[in-house]
Amino acid sequence: MQLTDLFPLSEWCLRGRRFIWGQRTYLMGVLNVTPDSFSDGGLFSTLNAAQEQANHLIQSGVDILDIGGQSTRPQAETISLQEELARVLPVVQAIRQNHPDVPISVDTTRAAVAAAAIAVGADLINDISGATYDPAMLPLVAEKQVPIILMHIRGTPQTMQQLTDYQDLLAEIAAFFQERIAAAVACGVSRSQIGIDPGIGFAKTFSQNLEILRQLSVLRSLSCPMLVGPSRKSFIGHILEQPDPTQRVWGTAAACCAAIAGGADLVRVHDVAAMRDVCRVADAIWRGDRAGTEQ
Repeated sequence: MQLTDLFPLSEWCLRGRRFIWGQRTYLMGVLNVTPDSFSDGGLFSTLNAAQEQANHLIQSGVDILDIGGQSTRPQAETISLQEELARVLPVVQAIRQNHPDVPISVDTTRAAVAAAAIAVGADLINDISGATYDPAMLPLVAEKQVPIILMHIRGTPQTMQQLTDYQDLLAEIAAFFQERIAAAVACGVSRSQIGIDPGIGFAKTFSQNLEILRQLSVLRSLSCPMLVGPSRKSFIGHILEQPDPTQRVWGTAAACCAAIAGGADLVRVHDVAAMRDVCRVADAIWRGDRAGTEQ
């Protein structure tokens, strides 16, 4: 039995590419155009560097590029709207010009950034606040008819690590999503255009991150495509006693396998080439023999 036999999901079509949920795991490649992200801050903060990294991710087999101009690591400072626009828009515009067929996601909590990015070629909004920070976000994506991924978080990056007291972690995450999905639909967002992300590392302790990966299948009952982003995160560093995020590739691989076994549809990763191989093998095991060869 395959995952889609239990929870059939409506496919997404981005730039002519069909995302048939359950057929295989799709790769969202991280492109942080920030000076202070936890893993690669400052590496791609110039337009030329961002374009080169986008080219590398595309050549490595990425399915969606996720561009973010605001760091969301713990204690990250909030930048101005103007600064976020200045970081994100030139990159989206340049990538769209050079790669007209590659789906682009923008990692933002601001409707104004989302609107401007869509105008220059973005296809998808990835909102780490679950569209709670900006009340204009859900009406915007409804108007533009683009998909949105809603992530679970408590508080803000400045406060989230003090907000980890849960009575029933997965049940509370599921309840958050039920409320946010209902809010999105009430604003006119198509139910079929909503994805979810349990927010590994966001208002979660080390043990809670592991619990999410163990019990991820609980969230399949929400019948939304599910994104999981474990890449290079601190819980992996804790296990491996590895302070350097760039040296957590194989730990990330193990976490991606766990996510796929639990029903993840997309994994958000930095190391696309390595995780592409990981996903192909994991898909062949958990989605059936044909999945691993249809990439």
